Amino acid sequence: MGTVTKALSLLTFFNHGRTEIGLSDLTRLSGMNKATVYRLMSELQESGFVEQAGSDRSYRLGPQVLRLAALREAAVPILSVSRRVLRDLSDETGETTHLSLLQGSQLNSLSHAYSPRNATKVMMEDAEVLTFHGTSSGMAVLAYADPDFAEHVLSQPLAARTPETITDPQEIRAQLGEIRSTGIAQSIGGFEADVHSHAVPVFGPDRKVIGALAVAAPVSRMSAEQKQLIPAALRRAGATLTHRIGGSAPADYPRDETA
Repeated sequence: MGTVTKALSLLTFFNHGRTEIGLSDLTRLSGMNKATVYRLMSELQESGFVEQAGSDRSYRLGPQVLRLAALREAAVPILSVSRRVLRDLSDETGETTHLSLLQGSQLNSLSHAYSPRNATKVMMEDAEVLTFHGTSSGMAVLAYADPDFAEHVLSQPLAARTPETITDPQEIRAQLGEIRSTGIAQSIGGFEADVHSHAVPVFGPDRKVIGALAVAAPVSRMSAEQKQLIPAALRRAGATLTHRIGGSAPADYPRDETA
C-alpha cells in the first residue's frame, strides 16, 4: 500500500457516528504504527483534509474535503438526483430506502429516506461503510462489478456481523450468479439482525456498476404482498435513477418488462 493510499485510508474511518477521532484510536482502527499515523495525519492537516479540535486535539475532517465533495456533486449530482427517487420509493414501499456508492474498494452509504407509515423502521447512517458479502447492496454491486474486483473482495477475510452472515466464498459466488440472472439481490439478517433487504445495481454512463439502490424492512413486515411489491418497485426506481444520472445498464442486465 502506497503512502497516498495509506493517508487516504485514514479518512475512511470518519463517519456520522465518529466525527472526531484521536491519534490512539486511529492507530487502533488502521492497524498502522502510531508514528506512521501521526506523520500521515500531519501531512493531511497541512493540506486541509483534516484539522484538530478540542482539548484532546482529536482529528476531524477539514475544509478541503468539503470543497472536493461540492465539486463532485456539481460534476455528478447523484446525491440531489437520488433524493426524489429515494423518497418516491420509500412512499411506495412504506420502508427505508438507501443509496450506496462504490468508492475505491469500499461501498459507502450516501443517502436514505424513511417512510412515515410505520413507527418501527430500519435506521440508516449516511457515510456508513457496508460490507459486500453481508448486504444486498454489496451483493448487487459484486454481481456486476469487474470479475477481478469481485474475486479480490472474496479473497479477503469475510467477517460475520450476525449469525446469518454468509462467509463461504463458494456460496457467495453461487448467489452472485443468481443475482445476475434476476437483476436483484436480497439479504436476510446478513448485516443487521432481523432486517430483510433487497437491492438493485445502479450504472454509470460507461455501463459499469457505480453503486446500489436498496429497500430495507424488518423481517416481521415482509408479507407475501411486500415480497412482490418491493422487488418490482425497486427495479423501476433503479432504472429511473440510472437514467437520470445519464447511465445505462449493460446489455445482459435483465429488463423489467412492466417498467
